[in-house]
Amino acid sequence: MTKPSSVRTMGMTLFSEATIRKYFSRAALFGAMFFVPPLTQLRAAELVMFEQDGCVWCETFNREIAPIYPKTTEGQRAPLRRVNIDGSVPSDLAFIAVEKLAPLFVLVDNGYEIGRIRGYPGEDNFWGLLGVLIKKLDAVGTGGERGLLDEKALHPAS
Repeated sequence: MTKPSSVRTMGMTLFSEATIRKYFSRAALFGAMFFVPPLTQLRAAELVMFEQDGCVWCETFNREIAPIYPKTTEGQRAPLRRVNIDGSVPSDLAFIAVEKLAPLFVLVDNGYEIGRIRGYPGEDNFWGLLGVLIKKLDAVGTGGERGLLDEKALHPAS
């Protein structure tokens, strides 16, 4: 039977390896409690842009919005992810019913569609519609229902 090894300094036993492992694992677990949840929360939401080569409205979006989007509050809350509409949909986005319309913006969070913007409605309208989707995302995060955004909420006059 072997005796547990200990860290010895100048003839004195400081800590056994078991004690060191116990405190190290507790410290790692404690640290994970603070660092893991914020990282997963920050990257949970995405604004997925389904685009198409040669699409005039996609090019207009790229000129008017794309350069500033990552610097905005909305861009930090839901980073832009681009998917070519002519290619296959990535497996992690298989839950999205893709329309053959470009551009199509779909706000997603943790495997759920929060809402969508069909086409590029111009700079001012885009920010307004995206603001409605972000409010819906925030409501979902505070106990609201998940699912598709009711089109009537976007266009109450219709």
